[in-house]
Amino acid sequence: MTSKVRIGIIGAGFARKVQMPAFAACADAEFVSVASGTLANARATAEEFGVPHFTDDWRETVGRDDVDLICITTPPNLHREMFLAALAAGKHVVAEKPMAMNVAEAEEMAAAAKNAGVFAVIDHELRFQPGRQKAYKMLRDGVIGKVRHAKYSFRAPHRGDPSVAWNWWSDINAGGGTLGAINSHVIDSMQWFLGTTVSSVSCQLQTHVKERRDVEGIVRPVTTDDEANMLLRFADGELTEDTTGLASVSMVEQPEYLNRLELFGTDGAMRIDHRGELYLAKNGESGWTAIDTDLGTNLPGIPDTGFARAFVQFAPLIIDAVKNGQTEIEHAATLEDGVAVQRVLDAARESNATGRRVEIGR
Repeated sequence: MTSKVRIGIIGAGFARKVQMPAFAACADAEFVSVASGTLANARATAEEFGVPHFTDDWRETVGRDDVDLICITTPPNLHREMFLAALAAGKHVVAEKPMAMNVAEAEEMAAAAKNAGVFAVIDHELRFQPGRQKAYKMLRDGVIGKVRHAKYSFRAPHRGDPSVAWNWWSDINAGGGTLGAINSHVIDSMQWFLGTTVSSVSCQLQTHVKERRDVEGIVRPVTTDDEANMLLRFADGELTEDTTGLASVSMVEQPEYLNRLELFGTDGAMRIDHRGELYLAKNGESGWTAIDTDLGTNLPGIPDTGFARAFVQFAPLIIDAVKNGQTEIEHAATLEDGVAVQRVLDAARESNATGRRVEIGR
């Protein structure tokens, strides 16, 4: 058991806005090093959180003897190399989703983590919203029976603005786009709630804003999707039998943010909204009934999309696990879960390219 969990951060975007404030609230956590793609971002982040070391070379952070836990919050094309380097250095790891660029990378990372015997998880933090935890238990208590259909609706308007600058999000070679960034959460949520995996997918990807200016004002083509729609089937399991799914995900739809999962079962329906608000409708009822649910706490100054609330719940569990020598946390997304999500992402891209439904092998 260690007295403090010493954290090295790689990436100063999501980590700076959400992960670092959440970890900063944990009594047994301290920041040792922060790395970013630019020294200026690393320095600014270090100054904001009182981190003693900052760098534009992530290898320095990974190689420090005084770092216990590495948090990787970079574009997906960098995940594999950083993750494997962190494991080789004996570090515990929290890696952002999607975990890799393809299944081959994901399987290599999962095998390395298993052999390393350290704490390693994928940051599908939405699992830790209190409302989602409650819904998970209710499903297993049979509240809505077998699930016939799962429907996920996600929309955010901001990437519909063509003045949003071109960056890695617009670059397919960096792993950008809606499918990886958002549909990875959608897939993980559905598979976690249902306790099974997607067995086939039909996917249509779309790029509505086809070019953007980069920070230097140069017009560049957008090679990623800003809309990703999926038609799914799920393998049969305890909660599923010939179950279907639909996911409509867009980063260009107005007017307001929406992140909603609806589950329709043999005995009723369940709805989970973006902060973890929970609703139930039993067969024969004409409307939703709100279920009393703890929504947790949002971080100051952060848009209340539900992700920050979830990571505030997740962060102390990560610190406790590392501090106490645990290699896993109940409900946390394992590397194997990440591989399962990656299989669906790869199949979705294949479906979009071929115009066909793709069966997902195991």
